[in-house]
Amino acid sequence: MKKVLLFSLFLLCGLFLSQLLPSVFESSYSNFELVFKNLMFVCLAFIMINVGREFELDKSRWKSYAQDYFIAMATAAVPWLLIAFYYIYILPSNDLSWDKNLLVSRFAAPTSAGILFTMLAAAGLKKEWIYQKTQVLAIFDDLDTILLMIPLQILMIGFKWQLFIIVLVVCLLLIFGWKKLSRLELPQSWKAILLYAVCLVAMCESIYILTKSLMGREGAIHIEVLLPAFVLGMVMKTVHKTGKTEENVASFISYLFMFLVGLSTPLFIGIDTATSGFQMPSWGTIAFHVFMVTLLSNLGKMFPLFFYRDRNILERLALSIGMFTRGEVGAGIIVIALSYQLGGIAVIVSILSLVLNLILTGFFVVAVKKISQHVYGVKE
Repeated sequence: MKKVLLFSLFLLCGLFLSQLLPSVFESSYSNFELVFKNLMFVCLAFIMINVGREFELDKSRWKSYAQDYFIAMATAAVPWLLIAFYYIYILPSNDLSWDKNLLVSRFAAPTSAGILFTMLAAAGLKKEWIYQKTQVLAIFDDLDTILLMIPLQILMIGFKWQLFIIVLVVCLLLIFGWKKLSRLELPQSWKAILLYAVCLVAMCESIYILTKSLMGREGAIHIEVLLPAFVLGMVMKTVHKTGKTEENVASFISYLFMFLVGLSTPLFIGIDTATSGFQMPSWGTIAFHVFMVTLLSNLGKMFPLFFYRDRNILERLALSIGMFTRGEVGAGIIVIALSYQLGGIAVIVSILSLVLNLILTGFFVVAVKKISQHVYGVKE
């Protein structure tokens, strides 16, 4: 619970400073933006490498994973589409086009695997079916979220020849990840993973800057760091034991990332509505929409309730509630949206909804634990 609450606190602190610092530093603020933008992507790459390290599959059972992937994909898609519909047709003062709304609303799709696994294990459920199944579904819906960024990117910039290169890179990464899954003996200390993250961000940014300088902004090739980092984590040989230092550093980088996500929020307090065209709703209105978006995003995560009919309905309910947890991957999607210069009420509601869901995570896990105690007889 402490980690989840700190996530919320750092995200809110960054959000507050994002509205204060531009007026303090004025013209020099753009230099700070460049620094914390690159730092934010390094943190994101570090986090995604660790998410990839948690991706464990038995290749001999690949057919049995087909149903799990379908359920995970739907569990990610339903809340995403519900929120996209809400943003397009209900959210007031939202002037984003439908394709941009699809991108922003994708934050509701991924379950936070790291938070979920840690809290279920702490609840004494590591040997139960719910823990084993959430491991598969949470990782699969994170993977689906990453893969869907490709068609969303196509919607954002249109069909261009550069996208064929991006698709080719994605295919090669996936093939490499599957063939070398958990096979490469690579150093996995926090220093090594941080170095990998820096190198991946430098590589992606170098490709973008080089192609932009040669062919202009329209011809630039922009490879998001999400998939390369995830695949790198996939191919690392699984290490189940991590030291206290590694855990503390990983937590610090996660806190820093959440802070930087909040800090990247576009200015929305004190802007001139006459010149900007953005009409900020009242805070009461924003609070209502944050509540509705959080409610819809979690109702959409109830999809597993209708499957796994060989299990008790309470087990399926606990599994669905466990999938409510959100965290760094959802924040990473907001980061991608911000990198396309998106702003406005939809981004504000998305960030605040993420904060609310993080605050509620403890209650979700308590509910899962109580249901599991009834089903499995797990003691306090």
